[in-house]
Amino acid sequence: MTSKLKATRTVSSSGGALLYVTWVKGIVCSVLTLASLFASTTAMGSENNDNGNQSVADNQLDVSLNMLGHGEMRYGGFDLSESNDPDMNRAYFLMSRSRLNIDYRRSGIEVKISPQHKGIWGQKGQGSVNVYEAWVKLSANNGLFAQIGRLALSYDDERIIGTNDWAMASLSHDVLRLGYEGHNHKAHVILAFNQNAENTYGGTYYKDGSQPYKTMMTAWYHYDIPNIPVGASLLFMNIGMQGGEPNGIGDNKPETRYQQLLGGYVSYKPGPVTAEASYYRQMGRAEDNAKIDAWMASGKVLWQMNRQFHAVAGYDYLSGDDYIALRSKNTFGVPLHDVYKGFTSIYGSHHKFYGLMDFFYVKTYLDKFSPGLQNLYAGVGYSPIKGLKLKLAYHYMATTTKLADMDKTLGHDIDIEASYQIMKDARLSLGYSYMTGTETMQRLKLADESNNLRWGWFSLIVSPKIFTTKW
Repeated sequence: MTSKLKATRTVSSSGGALLYVTWVKGIVCSVLTLASLFASTTAMGSENNDNGNQSVADNQLDVSLNMLGHGEMRYGGFDLSESNDPDMNRAYFLMSRSRLNIDYRRSGIEVKISPQHKGIWGQKGQGSVNVYEAWVKLSANNGLFAQIGRLALSYDDERIIGTNDWAMASLSHDVLRLGYEGHNHKAHVILAFNQNAENTYGGTYYKDGSQPYKTMMTAWYHYDIPNIPVGASLLFMNIGMQGGEPNGIGDNKPETRYQQLLGGYVSYKPGPVTAEASYYRQMGRAEDNAKIDAWMASGKVLWQMNRQFHAVAGYDYLSGDDYIALRSKNTFGVPLHDVYKGFTSIYGSHHKFYGLMDFFYVKTYLDKFSPGLQNLYAGVGYSPIKGLKLKLAYHYMATTTKLADMDKTLGHDIDIEASYQIMKDARLSLGYSYMTGTETMQRLKLADESNNLRWGWFSLIVSPKIFTTKW
């Protein structure tokens, strides 16, 4: 009797349970349909092989390495230490990542596994070892495919879903991906369901796992217009987040609370000019059951003037929460949100968009209050010799939320980058960023050095293909 009550209570509301059952049924039907198609395709392929059309090499195995060495110098932007010594507010460290990629493919099937080690030089415990990717993909001749396992997902410009490969661990997801690709069309459906352990009781409660979400249902469609350099994508996500407590009651009962994202991305590439634009809207319920109503829009233009020079300019607008009174350091206050209006860029590659210092949408604001972000930027690139690339970018940062007693301007950021292709499979990159913040920045972040941020870094990436064979 007790077990049944626990299982019933942790499934969530009746609406959530119905959605979950429908989701499972959809997976089963999709897998059975694809299995039937694969079976017929395989039979056709076998018949062709019997007629003497078998390719010379049916199997291929590739083994490669991805070795990343990375070092940083940080000054400012985080809570200061108790010491008044400026040197105590600096940080220097080295870290590395080693990734082994093993990929096997033949007609109709591909399997990949990619274990990795990452760590900071000298840390206790010798860093961490995990599996970055491990999946199998079944493909049919008519463009249909099914892929299951741990995948690195990348869509469009990676603003919403990306690998975030700048981070040592990068992003990957345990999912089932079903799709079709062909004739200028691409359609993917992604399904995920996460649990902390191989449970024998406790229902479906999920908290503090490898992913922030409990369930994810995503649909993506892309179309390339024939004879016109235009590509357009539509994206829909239904994300289930765990709310409540395992033994909670009333408003604190355990239930899955769903939030949705809907939007699109378009790119236009006529000759030397590339134009991109996107718009996304978020709705639904947060983990604490508060309503979500947020949106973002972006636009970008890149002009490749010649083989050596390019220029880029763009603007990002991410909505923010309604006004609250900012508190000063060492004072107490918690904002109460009836509606969350701060846009969250979900599982994207943040490092690509809002300044290289990752000061926004990686490190949170005070009390999780999101004032939104306006990011107006411009930059140039120059390649003086083969293999060498130089970049300079400027970002003007401001809030989107109106603050009654403060200016919207957050600060000005300058990013300088240089990279050189040492050899075919080795590249050295380094950069330096400087940001001067305003009083608004200091009060939002509660960091006294937010007006004087400096960050330097270097990366050495070596990616040799060490073994390839066909038979």
